[in-house]
Amino acid sequence: MKIDYQKLEKKIDIKFKNKELLIRSLTHKSFNKFNNNEKLEFLGDRVLGLIMAKRLLEIYPDEKEGILDKKFASLVNKKTCLEISKKLELEKYILIVKSKNKKDTIEDKVLADSCEALIGSIYLDRGYISVEKIILNLWSEHLENSVITQIDAKTKLQELSLKRFKKLPLYKIVSNTGPRHKPLFKVGVKLIDTKFFISEGKSKKEAEQNAAFKCLQNIKIL
Repeated sequence: MKIDYQKLEKKIDIKFKNKELLIRSLTHKSFNKFNNNEKLEFLGDRVLGLIMAKRLLEIYPDEKEGILDKKFASLVNKKTCLEISKKLELEKYILIVKSKNKKDTIEDKVLADSCEALIGSIYLDRGYISVEKIILNLWSEHLENSVITQIDAKTKLQELSLKRFKKLPLYKIVSNTGPRHKPLFKVGVKLIDTKFFISEGKSKKEAEQNAAFKCLQNIKIL
């Protein structure tokens, strides 16, 4: 079946000067061992990172580096690239040899990698200004969501403890009760100059977050 790449060009609002670049960006190594999208993926990953880092500095000029780093990671990770790939329906355009033992679907990693490769091909074909415009448009919802992405209490407590005492906070499990399918963890945390602050959670991680939040509240950080 012939692939209609013009539909994809309309979705991203660009007409490729070099159609071979577009096709190569969506060609998996299983389909073509020598002329595939691996190098374009490598390039696209760096282009995406540069554009997201620049945009975050524009949106949050006064934000701390640690928080910017967390926002950045959520914008450029494979999960987000996969979401963009599905939004563009890239599975309709990828050239790949599928195994007979597997379902007739393309793996998430291949879709995410193809998204980065597509970015690389746009950059080579149309330059920085064009690829920046396309990325900011495709990632607009994720950038808006980054406004509410806050550093978590456990990380904040860890940074505070390292800054003050050069040591990590001390966590201990106080109890683990309830049935196996619905456990309840009780965890305590303390800094060198505090008592243990104890809180509960449906998982060890949740209980640690809650305990860290309680500790920060009591030492007047939150």
